[in-house]
Amino acid sequence: MKIRSIVIGAAVLVAVAAAGGLALVWRPAIAPVARPVAFDPALVARGAQLAAIGDCAVCHLGTDGTPYAGGKAVETPFGAIYATNITPDERTGIGNWSEAAFARSMHDGVDRAGSFLYPAFPYNHYTHVTAPDLSAIYAFLMTREPAYAEPTPTRLPFPLDIRPLMAGWNLLFLNHAPVPTDPARSAEWNRGAYLVEGLGHCGACHTPRNALGAEDGSRAYTGGQADGWNAPGLTAASSPALIAWTTDAIETYLHHGIDDRHAASAGPMQAVSHNLSRVPPADVRAIAVYVASMTDPAGTGPNDRQRQIAAQMAATTPVPAALQASEGAVIFAGACAGCHGSGAPMMLNGRPSLALGSSVTAASPRNATQTVLYGLQPGPDERGAYMPGFAASLTDTQLAAVLGYLRARFTDRPAWSDLEDQVKHIRQDKSS
Repeated sequence: MKIRSIVIGAAVLVAVAAAGGLALVWRPAIAPVARPVAFDPALVARGAQLAAIGDCAVCHLGTDGTPYAGGKAVETPFGAIYATNITPDERTGIGNWSEAAFARSMHDGVDRAGSFLYPAFPYNHYTHVTAPDLSAIYAFLMTREPAYAEPTPTRLPFPLDIRPLMAGWNLLFLNHAPVPTDPARSAEWNRGAYLVEGLGHCGACHTPRNALGAEDGSRAYTGGQADGWNAPGLTAASSPALIAWTTDAIETYLHHGIDDRHAASAGPMQAVSHNLSRVPPADVRAIAVYVASMTDPAGTGPNDRQRQIAAQMAATTPVPAALQASEGAVIFAGACAGCHGSGAPMMLNGRPSLALGSSVTAASPRNATQTVLYGLQPGPDERGAYMPGFAASLTDTQLAAVLGYLRARFTDRPAWSDLEDQVKHIRQDKSS
């Protein structure tokens, strides 16, 4: 009798555990709806601004350039994850999604059919977005041009291809609490906190991640990676900027894609600054106020030492003969000096010196290499600095030579090591 009771008890425990596990990983499908078409134009306009802050068009751009049609690969340490079609096409997009289904995907990382999404889609930030703002984004997306586009299916290696495992990831790392309001701060700062921590999902790029791919909150905003670029740290201790970023400098950079005491936006930040150029200036200012409270917490701006260093590095100083005779100097004179050399028209028009750019002063040559290889090339309707790429005209050896020259000529930092090997790997990563 005792053995029978133990067996029955064990069976009950197994059943309860199985039921609990099923409840954890199972999400019901939400019934499809007829595509909604009637929305208040003011709501749609507000949704357009919010979608720009969230950079929705960047990741969900179609492979043929169709807005929001999906298909772009987001590279992660676990494999490529392909962005989905979020146009209102009813067959391949979200045209038959209700607002409740859309809200669940944004807040819980679960699609209309009940399938878990991978956190390359930054729903861990979108959990903080308010219901009215989600309604506005939904209205905006549902009024886009439908596009029939079947994105490439995401296929990660086992066991990551088992999507219900994301339920465990969510238990560990998903936080549904709203962004806290700090009564000691201004309304502008609190608005910036809401936008940066929520829709802007800035930490997704600027925070390092742990072994499970979650942002490491203990090192928030100390630097991360995005699309093969290093996203610099935003805190005072981690920022590679030679001159401290002030609120005004950040606002200018975010709204125009360039600041004369820092650099032009490059890589993923080009699209960010382009999108922010289309949102209300008050929101850009709020974001700048919040970010500046990390980079310049005392609110004092550049100190005297920083101004002195910047003046020294940006000044036209004699170049040592050995450096001037180097292969890198020769390449710079032929390919770069027309824009970046002393007296070049661009430099006379207030463009930042290479001495002030964090890509040249950073510990890693990754961003400088990406820029020289592939240039800065905003789209036809995008604002931002333009620079041609030299991937087709310079060898790895030549690229390493000119990058080494930039480091020696425009900074007082130690030379980058194994530069040619790093250039080779970065080129291979881009072409693979």
